Amino acid sequence: MNQAGNQSSENLPAELRANLKSGENGISSGSVINNAPYPTSAWLNGIANSNSMDHNMNIKQTSTSISQSEVLILRGHNAEVFCCSWNPVSSLLATGAADSTARIWAIPNVLPSGSPTAAAAALAASASPIVLKMEESTTTPAGRSNDCTSIEWNAQGIRLATGTYDGVARVWSEAGELVKTLDRHEGPVLALKWSPSGEALLTGSVDKKAILWYPSSGNDTMIYEHHTGPILDLDWRDDQCFATSSTDKSVAICNVGSTKPAMILTGHQDEVNSVRWNPSGSLLATCSDDFTARIWSPDSPKPRQYLSEHTKEVLAVRWSPLSDSSSLLATASHDSTVKLWNPETGVCVSTLTGHADPVYAIAFSPDGSLLASGSFDRRVLIWSVKDGCVVRDFYGQSGVFEIKWNSAGDRIAACFANSACVVLDPRRSP
Repeated sequence: MNQAGNQSSENLPAELRANLKSGENGISSGSVINNAPYPTSAWLNGIANSNSMDHNMNIKQTSTSISQSEVLILRGHNAEVFCCSWNPVSSLLATGAADSTARIWAIPNVLPSGSPTAAAAALAASASPIVLKMEESTTTPAGRSNDCTSIEWNAQGIRLATGTYDGVARVWSEAGELVKTLDRHEGPVLALKWSPSGEALLTGSVDKKAILWYPSSGNDTMIYEHHTGPILDLDWRDDQCFATSSTDKSVAICNVGSTKPAMILTGHQDEVNSVRWNPSGSLLATCSDDFTARIWSPDSPKPRQYLSEHTKEVLAVRWSPLSDSSSLLATASHDSTVKLWNPETGVCVSTLTGHADPVYAIAFSPDGSLLASGSFDRRVLIWSVKDGCVVRDFYGQSGVFEIKWNSAGDRIAACFANSACVVLDPRRSP
């Protein structure tokens, strides 16, 4: 890999890599990437210096377009919004940004409908978020940013976890009170996820470690040191098993109770950006900068399917929430496309073309009928999974880092590089 400046190259997850895109997309000069001791990979350095993409293109409104007056724009962060998480049991939305804060927003039941009265009512309902400040811990290195890199509610919706660039994970109450500070990492926390039961929290870091925490029962931890490079992503199979992926080109399957991996999956030829278990936990999907995605069985070190139709780096994988018999796998790529795959045959059943820039964020609706995608072309596209057509689209002010559906499937939150988070209703008729 190339070097950025005079620093050796280490990688950040997709949300933060996208940040390197350049200031023309609303990225602040004080953001994580611009001040990071952990630069991103060489291919993104090329993006930063590229003038080949027209980011001032005029997007015409179509019959499927959602207008600015029909969405709720959450303003308050003063830097890029990297991540978001819907509370699974309420209408609260948590966002994390490069301004060293997270915020908890109360989203109204009714979004703006185009009329000034409705817009004012919706804005007033969410105008006073709870602000969670990422104060420096005693272990924070001098000059290290506290940018919020990851965020997630637990299954009960009573605890919110945040990960920051200073290497600290924090657990907060629903009311925004700091419950626990978890500071045993020695590098930026790039990924975190609660166990399905909501009792255990798993974090992954640039320090090459995954740490398992039990915040409600004290400081009990298990430290997993099986990777030789930064951990980019992680996902739980169930309360007893999880997977981690790394820049070291490998994926590890681990069990709670043993710090020795149950299996190491090798075969990718470059860093592994994303890892996800299917709903039943019978299959594991991975994707890499080697232009491929792979599907694995947890009892075999060899991939079941090798998905190789993308022409550039594959940035994200997501499973549809449907039963295994009708399941699909979606992949998002730097080649500006999203692909849908049959996991049993490995056949690409649909290529979704509509974005003009790399696609960093994808998410299925809870019923699996729709797929939302977000790109640095500033667009959020909502696709019909059945026929591969765009049913709704929204054009924002800057690049999209992350997209999340709420549990009811009637709201989408999209995180933008211009410090805003946009909430839209995908069901509203054009």
